[in-house]
Amino acid sequence: MAVTSAKPVETGAVSPLGEAVPPGPHRLRLSPLNRRRWQNFKANRRGYWSLWIFLILFFISLFAELIANDRPFLIHMNGHFYFPAFVTYPETTFGGDFETAADYRDPYVQKLIKDKGGTIIWPPIRYSYDTHNLDLPTPAPSKPTWLLTEAECKDVVQRKHLTGCRDLEYNWLGTDDQGRDVVARLIYGFRISVLFGLCLTIVSSVIGIAAGGVQGYFGGWVDLAFQRFIEVWTAIPSLYLLLILSSVLVPGFFVLLGILLLFSWVSLVGLVRAEFLRGRNFEYITAARALGVSNATIMFRHLLPNAMVATMTFLPFIVSSSVMTLTALDFLGFGLPPGSPSLGEMLAQGKANVQAPWLGFTGFFALAIMLSLLIFIGEAVRDAFDPRKTFR
Repeated sequence: MAVTSAKPVETGAVSPLGEAVPPGPHRLRLSPLNRRRWQNFKANRRGYWSLWIFLILFFISLFAELIANDRPFLIHMNGHFYFPAFVTYPETTFGGDFETAADYRDPYVQKLIKDKGGTIIWPPIRYSYDTHNLDLPTPAPSKPTWLLTEAECKDVVQRKHLTGCRDLEYNWLGTDDQGRDVVARLIYGFRISVLFGLCLTIVSSVIGIAAGGVQGYFGGWVDLAFQRFIEVWTAIPSLYLLLILSSVLVPGFFVLLGILLLFSWVSLVGLVRAEFLRGRNFEYITAARALGVSNATIMFRHLLPNAMVATMTFLPFIVSSSVMTLTALDFLGFGLPPGSPSLGEMLAQGKANVQAPWLGFTGFFALAIMLSLLIFIGEAVRDAFDPRKTFR
C-alpha cells in the first residue's frame, strides 16, 4: 500500500537546518456573515450595477479639471513641459508682454506657443465651469452646437475663417444665459453635489450615532434630557431658519455644511438609541459590566457594531436627502456662491429661460439619475443587512 506524505504547512518559522520557510499567502477574507451580506447585495442586480455606475461617474467627476478646462493640461515648448491646468503661468513665460496669468483661449497666446514649435494638449472639453464663450453663433443661452444650422453659424464662421459649424468648439449641451458650457458645469456640479452629500452624511452620522448611543446606553435622566432637547430642536421650522442663516452669512461650501449640520444630525439618533436600549440588557453586556469593562469599551466594541447594522441601511438615503437639500437651496438662491456650478442653479436657469429647454432637461435628468442610483443602492444595502435573508 502506497503511503502519501502530507503537504507541509508553510509557516514563518526557521527549520532545524537554519533555512527560513516562507510564509504562505494571506488575503483579506470576509467573515461568513459579511460574505452572505455581500452575496445578498449582489443578488439585487439593480442596486449592484447602480453602485458601479455611481462610482464610475463620481470617479470621472473627481478629474473634472482634466476633462473640462479652459487651460491645457500639458504644453511642451523649448524642451520644457508646462502644466497650466495645475500651475498658473504668466503670459511672459510663453513670450507675451504681460505678467498676468496667460489666457490660453486667446489666439494670440496660442500663436506665440505654436510659433516656437510648442505643442498644446487640451482637455476633451475646452471650457471650465466659469468660462464665458464670447463667440456664440446665437445669443446666450445658445442651443447645442450640433443643433445649429449653417445660417446660424455663418457670422462666427466667417469671422474665424472656418468652413462650417462642424469646425466650431462644441457646446454639446448648449450654454446657459451667461454663455457658460452646460456639460462643464454639469461635471463640476455633480462632483460638488456628491462631495457635499457625502461630507454632510458622514459628519451628521457620527454626531447622531454618538448622541443616540449615549442616550440608549445610560438611559434615565440622560435619556430624558436628550429626548426633551431633541423634541424642542426638531420643532424649530428648519427650512425658514436655513433660509435666514443662508441669507445672513456669506455663502460657501463649509458654511452651508455647518448650517445643514444643525438639523441633519438628529436623523439617526432615534434608531441608534433604540438599538442601544435593546442591547444594553443583553447577558454578554451584563457580564462585561461585572468584569469591570469600561462603559466606553462596551459602547464602541460591543453595542456599536450591532447598531451599525441598522444604521448602514439608512446612509444612502441620507446622502440623497443631503443632495436634494443643497439643490433646493441653490434653486432658491440661498445655496453656493453665485457662479458656482450647481444642479440647483441649472434648474433655476431652466425655469428662467423656458425658451432654452436644454437647461432644464439637463439639470432634471442629471438629478433624477443621481437620486435614482442612490435609492437603488440603498435598497440593495437594505436587502444585504436584512436578517431574514442573511440568516435563512
